[in-house]
Amino acid sequence: MSRLQQRLNGLRHAGRKALVPFISAGDPSLAATVPVMHALVDAGADVIELGVPFSDPMADGPVIQRSSERALARGAGMAWVLETVSAFRQRDAQTPVVLMGYLNPVEIRGADGFAAAAAAAGVDGMLLVDLPPEEAESYQAAFSQYGLALISLVSPTTPQDRLERLCAQAQGYIYYVSYAGVTGASHLNVTDAAEHLIQVRARATVPVFAGFGIRDAHSAAAMAAHADGVVVGSALVSAMEQSADEDAAAARASAFLRPLREALDGEPR
Repeated sequence: MSRLQQRLNGLRHAGRKALVPFISAGDPSLAATVPVMHALVDAGADVIELGVPFSDPMADGPVIQRSSERALARGAGMAWVLETVSAFRQRDAQTPVVLMGYLNPVEIRGADGFAAAAAAAGVDGMLLVDLPPEEAESYQAAFSQYGLALISLVSPTTPQDRLERLCAQAQGYIYYVSYAGVTGASHLNVTDAAEHLIQVRARATVPVFAGFGIRDAHSAAAMAAHADGVVVGSALVSAMEQSADEDAAAARASAFLRPLREALDGEPR
């Protein structure tokens, strides 16, 4: 059983909601990425989504776009991202790491070549924002050979026939985009999102995590009432943006995430 599946099973058996922080690899600095990942785990992260910097992050809002640009300027390409996951694995062999990014860096290496390298580095899954479900089967087959889950994205505007297909293809968990738009916007309507989440969860055979618009403990708890977990990204990236060094970045990441963990668990950490 994969590391990701073990974690998801453990959450389900314990009746706990998953907390999944997203950070951009290489930001606020190259040196900060691994310390921040460890700090997030210590603060209660169940899975880490590590953003792969890309030159045209069309699904991301301004905060993550700027973060990606800064990281690329520092040299945080795919090869460096995989090296970073390997470095994280030297101390943490249990926490699942899912890469979130775009298709181009994978296509350059080929699905099989990328999957082999990612698995060797300690990656557990991949979320490809611009991979249509109609074209996902060959990637899913290649990834599965190496134990990588191909995470599906579902949004409120996903047509019913495509929703059925995505739910059938789903591995690991489904990332539910809580509203149509880019990451980091502030117009999350929990009531509307909850209605769509009920439909998705009724069809899904894997956990459904809600992302986009999760900004603090209140919004995390509100969405977790209707989902199996929550993903927080732009607000966390923004919280670390002005960190002077890796220690400051790790401290800010921890301080940001702990209240969300407490809100989901109802227990101080």
